[in-house]
Amino acid sequence: MNKFDSIIFDMDGTLWDAVDSYCRIWDVTFEQMGISADKVERQVLLECMGLPIDEIFRRIVNIDVDAEQYLRLLDENEKKMMPMLGGILYPGVADGIPQLAQRYRLFMVSNCGAEGLTNFLAYTGLAPYFEGTLSYGETLCPKADNIKSVVNKYALQSPVYVGDTQGDCNSAHKAGVPMMFASYGFGTCTDAEYSASDFNNLVSHFLSE
Repeated sequence: MNKFDSIIFDMDGTLWDAVDSYCRIWDVTFEQMGISADKVERQVLLECMGLPIDEIFRRIVNIDVDAEQYLRLLDENEKKMMPMLGGILYPGVADGIPQLAQRYRLFMVSNCGAEGLTNFLAYTGLAPYFEGTLSYGETLCPKADNIKSVVNKYALQSPVYVGDTQGDCNSAHKAGVPMMFASYGFGTCTDAEYSASDFNNLVSHFLSE
C-alpha cells in the first residue's frame, strides 16, 4: 500500500520554469498602457514567485499605475500569450508525471491566475494525468484554503503537497497536509517532511513508497 493516495503539485518552480515568459507579459502590459517602466527583471519576479498576483504587483510596481486596470490587462495578456510562450519543464517531469499517475491521483494547486493551470496542462500535454486543479485566480482564496478544497472535493484520504517555497509548506501544513520540498525550485524551506533534489529523485521517492 502507498503511504499517500494522492499528490498535489504546485506549478511554478516545481514542475516548470516560466519566469522569462511572465517577465515578457508584464513588460508588454506596461507598453500597452503607455507606461514607461524599466523591464521587469527575472530575479525580481523570481523573488515573488508563489505569491498571489496582487501581492506581486505591490512588490514590483513602484510607479503610479492603476492597479486594477493593469492587472486586468495583465490577465488578458497572460491568457493570450502563455499558450504560445509557455515555460521549460524541469528534467524528469515529462516522463515522471505519467509514471506517478499510474500509482497516485494527481492534482495541482497554485497561486497563479485563473487560466494558469489550464495553460500549463495544454502547453505541456500533461492534462490526461491530472484529476483536478485549483488556482488563486479562480477562487481568490489563500493556497491553504484551495488545498483543503481539493482534499474535500475529491475525498482524498492521505495527500501530500509538493512545492518549492516556505509559503507552500506553510499553506500545506495549515491545510493539514504534509509537504515535499522541491529543493531544485525557486525558494527555500525549513520544515518540510520530505525533500527532493530533482524531479527524478521525487519520482523515485514516491514510486518506492
